[in-house]
Amino acid sequence: MSELIKADNEYKEWIAGISTDFRRSQIRASMKINDEMLRFYWKLGKGISSMSEQFGYGTGFYKTVSDDLKSILPDVKSFSPTNLKYMRYFYEMYPDAVICPQVEDELITDANRPQVGDDLQIIFRIPWGHNKIILDKCKGNSAKALFYIRKTIENNWSRDVLLNFLGTDLYERQGKAITNFTNTLPIEQSDLAQAITKDPYNFDFLTLRERYDEKELKDALIEKVNNFLMELGTGFAYMGREVRIEVGDTEKFIDMLFYNTQRHCYVVVEIKTGKFDSSYAGQLGTYVVAVNHQMKTEADNPTLGLLICKDMDKVEAQYALESTSQPLGISSYELSKLIPEEFKGSMPTIEEIEAELNE
Repeated sequence: MSELIKADNEYKEWIAGISTDFRRSQIRASMKINDEMLRFYWKLGKGISSMSEQFGYGTGFYKTVSDDLKSILPDVKSFSPTNLKYMRYFYEMYPDAVICPQVEDELITDANRPQVGDDLQIIFRIPWGHNKIILDKCKGNSAKALFYIRKTIENNWSRDVLLNFLGTDLYERQGKAITNFTNTLPIEQSDLAQAITKDPYNFDFLTLRERYDEKELKDALIEKVNNFLMELGTGFAYMGREVRIEVGDTEKFIDMLFYNTQRHCYVVVEIKTGKFDSSYAGQLGTYVVAVNHQMKTEADNPTLGLLICKDMDKVEAQYALESTSQPLGISSYELSKLIPEEFKGSMPTIEEIEAELNE
């Protein structure tokens, strides 16, 4: 570093600004390159699909196209038979993504980019590697594929994180909790509230003994709160466990309290290791009202309550929700990593291990 940057704060800020602008330009440039490359892949996939259908070419056609393109463009590494197949899958998954014959041979800019299929333009905003994973896991289901593309963009998922969520059936679980949001929240809020729920919640990141109790489950969730937050979804911030509130002269403790930054509201979460009982809805509704009175500000939307049980009768759950005026959701959870009791008992305790080390 120069002496000037150490001595002159104005100069130092100017240099820092240049650095920030440069990094932003790099990001914009890489996104532009990725966008144009994927549009080329889509167009090539369309051509391969059309030629194959028109002339009945078999699987050997991919190798023929690959060899011919490599001979004409020897420095390009993107034309392997496998990659060409993915380009065809890419086009056939989103056939309406790009329709622009009038600008095919022109430089496509924001001004002349086609408006047809605008909702599909997000497919060009994630890397090709991410797209290939989604094509593999969402065969023929474009709605599912687009769901994961949106989630990737919203959360800046790496390929490994994307693979993890593809493996947890997030698409099938998202927004599936039994709720009364449409009856207890304004229309503009109810859809977003529903979208932040799941059913069932996947707690496979935990390992518990077979006869675990509620305290063990809650302890384990907080011990791995980062995993729990990822499972809850985008925008959840952990506010605390066993949060104390007063209801009249009675002291109550909320299992877990979160704040959702997308919906701008508190979310009260109660965990039950048994089957749903209708009395749980009344308890949760009381907690929601208490948070609204004691914590919620004018800038916050109404507090939500979320009850997560090991199992539930959906009809009973729906009846319980219809009987309350508070916005509540009820979901189940799945947990597969359980340690048998006899195995748990055979494992040495921390004290036993320390005693052996000290001998």
